[in-house]
Amino acid sequence: QVQIVESGGGLVQPGGSLRLSCAASGFTFSSSTMSWYRQVPGKERELVARIFSRGGTTNYADSVKGRFTISRDNAKNTAYLQMNSLKPEDTAVYYCKARTSWDWDYWGKGTLVTVSS
Repeated sequence: QVQIVESGGGLVQPGGSLRLSCAASGFTFSSSTMSWYRQVPGKERELVARIFSRGGTTNYADSVKGRFTISRDNAKNTAYLQMNSLKPEDTAVYYCKARTSWDWDYWGKGTLVTVSS
């Protein structure tokens, strides 16, 4: 049974930091591309960052480049999103997605990040 579980969200002041975790099971994590998306009410879900299985190549949305870092620990079947210099516009529900080598997508239920003073 596939499980994708995000954690680490919460309330943080502007300029602060959070680290999100995505714990995965039920599929071959090491050969899967892991991504973080975010969504605010009334808007489409947008890709924030992605890390490929081979070589660890990463991609970032322009809005988070230089502030967010995606990483993975294949031994722990976990992906991370380190978020620094947070802004109010980063407020959203953050979702983790796994794309397997068969191009099957699995989503978590999301974790809420609120950036506010």
